[in-house]
Amino acid sequence: MATSSSALLRAPRLRFSSSLFSASASSSSQAYASFANQKQRFLSTKAFRSLRWSATTRWSHGVNWRGCGSSVSLRAQARTAAPVLDRNLSTSATEHAFKKILTSLPKPGGGEFGKFYSLPALNDPRIDRLPYSIRILLESAIRNCDNFQVTVDDVEKIIDWENTSPKQVEIPFKPARVLLQDFTGVPAVVDLACMRDAMKKLGADPNKINPLVPVDLVVDHSVQVDVARSENAVQANMEHEFRRNKERFAFLKWGSSAFHNMLVVPPGSGIVHQVNLEYLGRVVFNTDGTLYPDSVVGTDSHTTMIDGLGVAGWGVGGIEAEATMLGQPMSMVLPGVVGFKLSGKLHNGVTATDLVLTVTQMLRKHGVVGKFVEFYGEGMGELSLADRATIANMSPEYGATMGFFPVDHVTLQYLKLTGRSDETVSMIETYLRANKMFVDYNEPQQERVYTSYLQLDLADVEPCVSGPKRPHDRVSLKEMKADWHACLDNQVGFKGFAVPKEEKDKVVKFSFHGQPAELKHGSVVIAAITSCTNTSNPSVMLGAGLVAKKACELGLQVKPWIKTSLAPGSGVVTKYLLKSGLQKYLNEQGFHIVGYGCTTCIGNSGELDESVASAISDNDVIAAAVLSGNRNFEGRVHALTRANYLASPPLVVAYALAGTVDIDFDKEPIGTGKDGKSVYFKDLWPSNEEIAEVVQTSVLPDMFKSTYEAITKGNPMWNQLSVPSSTLYSWDPNSTYIHEPPYFNDMTMDPPGPHGVKDAFCLLKFGDSITTDHISPAGSIHKDSPAAKYLLERGVDYKDFNSYGSRRGNDEVMARGTFANIRLVNKLLNGEVGPKTIHIPTGEKLYVFDAAMKYKAAGQDTIVLAGAEYGSGSSRDWAAKGPALLGVKAVIAKSFERIHRSNLVGMGIIPLSFKPGDDVETLGLTGHERYTIDLPSKISEIRPGQDVTVTTDTGKSFTCTVRFDTEVELAYFDHGGILPYVIRNLSKE
Repeated sequence: MATSSSALLRAPRLRFSSSLFSASASSSSQAYASFANQKQRFLSTKAFRSLRWSATTRWSHGVNWRGCGSSVSLRAQARTAAPVLDRNLSTSATEHAFKKILTSLPKPGGGEFGKFYSLPALNDPRIDRLPYSIRILLESAIRNCDNFQVTVDDVEKIIDWENTSPKQVEIPFKPARVLLQDFTGVPAVVDLACMRDAMKKLGADPNKINPLVPVDLVVDHSVQVDVARSENAVQANMEHEFRRNKERFAFLKWGSSAFHNMLVVPPGSGIVHQVNLEYLGRVVFNTDGTLYPDSVVGTDSHTTMIDGLGVAGWGVGGIEAEATMLGQPMSMVLPGVVGFKLSGKLHNGVTATDLVLTVTQMLRKHGVVGKFVEFYGEGMGELSLADRATIANMSPEYGATMGFFPVDHVTLQYLKLTGRSDETVSMIETYLRANKMFVDYNEPQQERVYTSYLQLDLADVEPCVSGPKRPHDRVSLKEMKADWHACLDNQVGFKGFAVPKEEKDKVVKFSFHGQPAELKHGSVVIAAITSCTNTSNPSVMLGAGLVAKKACELGLQVKPWIKTSLAPGSGVVTKYLLKSGLQKYLNEQGFHIVGYGCTTCIGNSGELDESVASAISDNDVIAAAVLSGNRNFEGRVHALTRANYLASPPLVVAYALAGTVDIDFDKEPIGTGKDGKSVYFKDLWPSNEEIAEVVQTSVLPDMFKSTYEAITKGNPMWNQLSVPSSTLYSWDPNSTYIHEPPYFNDMTMDPPGPHGVKDAFCLLKFGDSITTDHISPAGSIHKDSPAAKYLLERGVDYKDFNSYGSRRGNDEVMARGTFANIRLVNKLLNGEVGPKTIHIPTGEKLYVFDAAMKYKAAGQDTIVLAGAEYGSGSSRDWAAKGPALLGVKAVIAKSFERIHRSNLVGMGIIPLSFKPGDDVETLGLTGHERYTIDLPSKISEIRPGQDVTVTTDTGKSFTCTVRFDTEVELAYFDHGGILPYVIRNLSKE
């Protein structure tokens, strides 16, 4: 990478610390001294600029990937993406600073697995006290230490984590791979294609825009539950999916051949995180004979599910992922680590879902935003790998960057169950033991240091759900009825609907296909077994089947107007449900398999029957959805279900049978059996022993092997898609799915520099917990919205609108869909709910997009005012791209969700935090003022986290903290965003 004029790029970060190693570490001290003697000569060469282009081997998906294979065979299949290191440079100038600790890893039977950078060889006692999750960051820093992107000083910071982490120090991290799903993957590939065009316009080589690390994209977010309660649902929904998304899918198929190092897993294969867990997760890489821990960043916030496998992984925005693909290190604050000790054992009848909802509530209360959580203790042995993955999955809901479970014997057993070869598992165990990254609970445990500590006795966990509007609002099952009635009474909020007393008990009668039906407040209209959180866990999936079986045997039946569905996360689930004989009982209760993807959890729940929808909307019924998902924000699951509860799969079946959430399962019957007797919850609920027995006999290694041997073969509809072979994309100006975005229009080689904000109007004024679903909804496109108008003008019928998530490759649609959530609460509207705002100069009430365009046409900047947790929810880069296209220059909030704040920086938007004690209310801000944010005009005069003054035209003045958290983020801001930064630097190569 060429040195920029900015003083804030990586080169100035070269710092050298003599405290890196202990006196006893002779070999590593020599390495350090060798490097120190060479550093000036090293920096005078081009070596530091070319080191980053060392080619990365593609993981072999095509042949016998489950075996270790030789590095030669892997290399033979690899398609390298960019120039290799200049071999004419002198060896001494490019010698790795930690060459002396590169150690052979012998195989038990002779020979070697390869070589690795040995942490024990550093002989530094501080390493033994590090949390396992931090050791992964340390190994990465050592292995990637080129003294340009990653320096020896960075390594020292990580080793000294105990002292440095409280100081919010910055470190670089280079993940081993990148994971995408199609909602976020399409815009990522669009951006890469657009970046190639920009490189060509600047006179540089477009093919420099290529992933340098393995990129796996799983198409799982496009399937909708159009057809349910049918044996033909899978095929029918897939046909609908391909009809709607043919253009997107063809674009992704083009990307898989146009870009090197990219694997696309076709539609109908499963949910990205379950596929990652069962198939893509390596745990340990062996690339050209070098072994290192697997690590991954993904463009889906629930990438954290892989933490349950001992793989460090978390969600990032699409723009950060794109930079990672292109060889940029992630700049991150060295996190604190919360140690979470587990003890005891879950009681009979308590599920992993109950546990994760309890853990989520505890960690949310403790406060873990921006931190890692690491689980340990004797209770770990009581948790299956699937249970751990369930807990890791919901890291975004409890606010942590990761919920990490170090590799132990349970992990190794799971790897064998899912078809990884014995040789691969042997390599993983041998490497991790040798590098002090394996936990053996049969051996005395060395004390590790954590930033703070929590403890949970598993015996204290009780059955529960979460809702009705947030995943961390846990409700004990025995308190559910009382909590529901409190919600009906409470004023409108996260736990309130403000239903008048005289309306609480109303009954709405209607006709459902000629059959008498009725709804009340709390009636369940959607019951969905869905989502990566739970469908990867055989115990809860088979538990749901056992509940269905008992219900059938007792003569209970789910009401036909409840939309029931089952969307497994992989084909393995179908195989063990069929082998167990339980799928037929789920079918009898309406839980037919509808497809292999995210479905209801991301709002792809499909339409409700027209009679049900009319009964709800015409009578203002507070209808409920119960789903085994991880997100239940209002407006996400379905526009007509204002109450949404997260529950385990067996509880989803139980609530579907009851037909309402307004029930006390301990005291009230679920229904009447065929013998005329009342059937209670306890009559349906399986014991842990029953579940364990069916798991033991039904979940087999061959199921995983056969499923994943066929996964990249696709299906006939995918295989019939024809795509061009060009490396530059031919944009179709008439496409409503794929459109060339305007990010790099008029781009020059000179960075634009920082910008302040002068006399900006407030586009929107929010309270707390505005989610990315509010900012950039993924669900259906409302028929009266600006996006609908755009599509109708281009000849798209309403039935073909598809969802916002599926149209993320088109910036015109997405800009119009920004702040388009029908449940948006904008305080400028004085209590009115919906996607509109007040255009301050004229007082007009307009759709947010129309108001923003009016400001832009007049050359007027805008800002957003917000409360706490702004941008929580899914990692969604369009929640930053959309506001940028609307002309938003800054967001002033009480606090930000981690990924969203980073995304705002990546798009050149200034994130500002109110000082503690300050907010919109205490400062008396109406949102009708004009705002000026005083930032220095030179980037060198701005510091991460510095104070800035905000003034208004009404004479108010207050201080905020500018949330550029690292020097690298300041560099991005100087360039107008992360992608222009990458393009300018790549073009100078």
